[in-house]
Amino acid sequence: MEITNVSEYEAIAKAKLPKMVYDYYASGAEDQWTLQENRNAFSRILFRPRILIDVSKIDMTTTVLGYKISMPIMIAPTAMQKMAHPDGEYATARAASAAGTIMTLSSWATSSVEEVASTGPGIRFFQLYVYKDRKVVAQLVRRAERAGFKAIALTVDTPRLGRREADIKNRFTLPPYLTLKNFEGLDLGKMDKANDSGLASYVAGQIDRSLSWKDPFGDLRALTFVQWGVDALAQMDVKWLQTITTMPIFVKGVMTAEDTRLAIQAGAAGIIVSNHGARQLDYVPATISCLEEVVKAAQGRVPVFLDGGVRRGTDVFKALALGASGIFIGRPVVFSLAAEGEAGVRKVLQMLREEFELTMALSGCLSLKDITRSHILTEGDVQRASRL
Repeated sequence: MEITNVSEYEAIAKAKLPKMVYDYYASGAEDQWTLQENRNAFSRILFRPRILIDVSKIDMTTTVLGYKISMPIMIAPTAMQKMAHPDGEYATARAASAAGTIMTLSSWATSSVEEVASTGPGIRFFQLYVYKDRKVVAQLVRRAERAGFKAIALTVDTPRLGRREADIKNRFTLPPYLTLKNFEGLDLGKMDKANDSGLASYVAGQIDRSLSWKDPFGDLRALTFVQWGVDALAQMDVKWLQTITTMPIFVKGVMTAEDTRLAIQAGAAGIIVSNHGARQLDYVPATISCLEEVVKAAQGRVPVFLDGGVRRGTDVFKALALGASGIFIGRPVVFSLAAEGEAGVRKVLQMLREEFELTMALSGCLSLKDITRSHILTEGDVQRASRL
């Protein structure tokens, strides 16, 4: 079958993967309303294209943290990619590099930061969960920095794992031939079988639920984690990360103006609007529906990115029109990886690039700065117009 769009890879992945693995990648939390809404919300945004503009040359390049990339389409962190394909994160890293864009490696990758770095040059971010043992976190962050990673994407929406009923029914656990490679040797790389979801049990045992905006130590933040000692570390907040790395920190999982302002006050270098692929709290809005609120709250102080539901180049354009500096894709990567390995991931990135370029041309935009709020029409716009 000839693949003509990103979404077609999901059916191929479903046919190839074991049920437990496909369900893990594909499912959302509880009723999966938000999972559907992440897609449906894009369909309610319409275009206002401009015509008779010379679009013979389209420039999609942009910069993130000063690093030039070929397009505002990047790869989100998705865990345990070797369940999808033996090459796993290696293939994804090579595909991202070939496309001239950014890959974000999950904390729960089945390839380590060092192994991904060994695939060759590329701009890479590291997604971080904060474990209860902050010494483990400090070691991992420093390993990522030594391996050449350029930023931390701190996931803040997972103090507990959302109720993913497919994983409960399947008694999901990492296949025995795989480990969470970043934690090998720390007794944290294995995921035991449980009476429900092995991943949920793992998170309950390892992830720090006390992570917060609060800064109980004030000026003592300037000290090193060695000087504080383990007891003090157990109480530290988000700002602690800034004392152990020079890498900029993006806060991933923000959906409100209130948390946007708090993240910026805490020193975030960027915001990633995300609902964790609809895998945490069901009945939260689609990320595209939260985006404009977050962008307005950020007031241009830091870049805002979108994660969730993007399947078309038209989706990319809509996100940028609402103020995003770029988008991240997750499920399309693992589905294409399962279907065709590295070649599949390359094709997904290429298809989205071509669709986005076409959308820009048909909207009359020559570069990303030409994409404005005036190029789209949301439900709110229609409602306001009807009241006039």
